[in-house]
Amino acid sequence: MTVFSLDPQQTAWCATLRSLATDTLRPLAERGTPGRVNRPLLAALGAHGLLARLFPAAALDLCLLRESLAQGCTEAESALALQGLGADPVARAGTPAQRARWLPGVVSGTTVAAFALTEPSAGSDAAALALRATPDGTGWRLHGAKRWISNAPEADFYTVFARTTEDAGSRGVTAFLVPADRPGLTGTPLAMLADHPVGALSFDGVPVGPDDVLGAVDGGFRLAMRTLDLFRPSVGAFAVGMAQAALDATLEHTTRRAAFGGPLRDLQTVAHRVAEMATRTEAARLLVYAAAAAYDAGAPDVPRRSAMAKLYATEAAQYVVDSAVQLHGAAALQRGHLLEHLYREVRAPRIYEGATEVQRGIIAKSLYGRGGSVTSGG
Repeated sequence: MTVFSLDPQQTAWCATLRSLATDTLRPLAERGTPGRVNRPLLAALGAHGLLARLFPAAALDLCLLRESLAQGCTEAESALALQGLGADPVARAGTPAQRARWLPGVVSGTTVAAFALTEPSAGSDAAALALRATPDGTGWRLHGAKRWISNAPEADFYTVFARTTEDAGSRGVTAFLVPADRPGLTGTPLAMLADHPVGALSFDGVPVGPDDVLGAVDGGFRLAMRTLDLFRPSVGAFAVGMAQAALDATLEHTTRRAAFGGPLRDLQTVAHRVAEMATRTEAARLLVYAAAAAYDAGAPDVPRRSAMAKLYATEAAQYVVDSAVQLHGAAALQRGHLLEHLYREVRAPRIYEGATEVQRGIIAKSLYGRGGSVTSGG
């Protein structure tokens, strides 16, 4: 297989995923409560074996999963992705005991995971984390806050990144696996533009010990970056899936809708806009697949390729969805319309896991041969 095409098995699998998303997962999503973790939806993802494919995840496999699910049910796509993001550090760096305790539930969809990196004053500059782990005998006490954390405050455990060494920048951060029932850990939900489970967490002396460390002490930032390098291209895949759904809806609408004596598609301004939408969607798809293939091959330029894929795909999806709304007219603004839903969904990926501006910084530093440690997650 090349990075420019899928083999017949992959193509058939994507078609199966799209049908599953539309016929089985979307009804579960519609019965969920907006802004809350949808546990029946997660259980269905587990029952169909989709969560099991996350550990270990091949980047291209993850991208195909996210793109295909997003075309039929964005809620299912997000639920799957958040499970992977929250539990990937456990699968990647957890002890045998940690993996045995938590991963089976994640895979079955009965245990909800969350990735707790972003803070009120540390988003894109994640090396500036202020959540502190102060020594307390053989362990630590966590003091501080996290904000805009997906699946909070309903997750069953959190992968928490905290500062263990002062004045050490990115080299002084440790990852901890923190069960939700630890004393001193509280959370509140946040109402967001899109109805996702997102919340704030408060750590008031939360106890953690050596058995809760993921990987090495002071090695948490590198672990976070390894997780984000895997998931950044797949954020682009999520965006591509939404763009494709918007494009498909636009092709149908402009063929069916008559105006000025004929179908909308016969108007040159409409046809040219749709052509641009299709071109940007395909270009984004190819960048995503190329970045995923580079990750799976262990290429040295993965951070740059991942940044390019996320940057271009999320910006392209914003253009495509906005254009689709424009071509549909007022109907697309009505609550419950597919494009109204996509319009709210498509905005956040340009910010989380590294905003568009941060991705440009990563790309530029790579091109000029300089290192960098700016990112974002939540």
